[in-house]
Amino acid sequence: MTVDVDIAHLARTRSRYPEAIGEAAARRKRRAFVGERGRLMVIAADHPARGALAVGDRPFAMADRAGLLERLCLALSRPGVDGVLASADVLEDLLLLGALEDKVVIGSMNRGGLAGAAFEMDDRFTGHRAEDLVRLGFDAGKLLLRIDHGDPGSLRTLHAAARAIDDMAAHRLPVLVEPFLSRRVAGGQVRNDLGPEAVTTSIAIASGLAGTSAYTWLKVPVTDDPGDMERVLGTSTLPTVLLGGDVTDGPAGQDAAYERWRAALRLPTVQGLVVGRSLLYPADGDVAGAVDTAVGLL
Repeated sequence: MTVDVDIAHLARTRSRYPEAIGEAAARRKRRAFVGERGRLMVIAADHPARGALAVGDRPFAMADRAGLLERLCLALSRPGVDGVLASADVLEDLLLLGALEDKVVIGSMNRGGLAGAAFEMDDRFTGHRAEDLVRLGFDAGKLLLRIDHGDPGSLRTLHAAARAIDDMAAHRLPVLVEPFLSRRVAGGQVRNDLGPEAVTTSIAIASGLAGTSAYTWLKVPVTDDPGDMERVLGTSTLPTVLLGGDVTDGPAGQDAAYERWRAALRLPTVQGLVVGRSLLYPADGDVAGAVDTAVGLL
């Protein structure tokens, strides 16, 4: 199956009839956040709004909007895919394309910590607000929480994240919190610590944010040793989805990632998968095949 996206048509609609976005949102067929299967399979495409456009050795792969939308529409059409996580512009393109019917729609909330910026750890909320998600009839939000003990910007991010969680809870909307302990390495790049101790600590911090955790979910990476995950996820009772992360070692790396996901999905707090570039831009180019394999793990 191939999907063709008419960028010219999207641009004409946006320029001449911007109300079409709100109208499409109002008539969109919605579904329960967690369906009868009790599992979530979500495709992530919130990277471009942070200036993170690279996939493997292609530095601007995700800058091709038509290509990204075609891959997303194909992924969303596959059986077992529950929804999508993205920034406002991408979600609104998908609304206009009719690709969000009967899907879980998760808005990305903080995009201020641009990739490579001096202020990357001061990750302000420049994306969806809780009120935007309510107005558009979207189903949940997601925020990234990177904590660098040596960067004051992390405290501002923590404070903003706590208030955003409070706002989401006031509207009874789930919010996925994606926590990391991070640090700057040579050249100023930010690196997330994926060791079990760091992931455990980040989960403990994220779980305690805000005045209530009633609507908080966690979005966490799978550690390199699957045996660590039971201990790591024992840190919290909050429902959790696994972050697929990037797979850059070709088909062998993708197979190894699938096995790590399969093992972690057996743990009691894990409710599903949120995977982005490794399914939208798989090493062999077969988007449908990669998505179907991930769905099969559930």
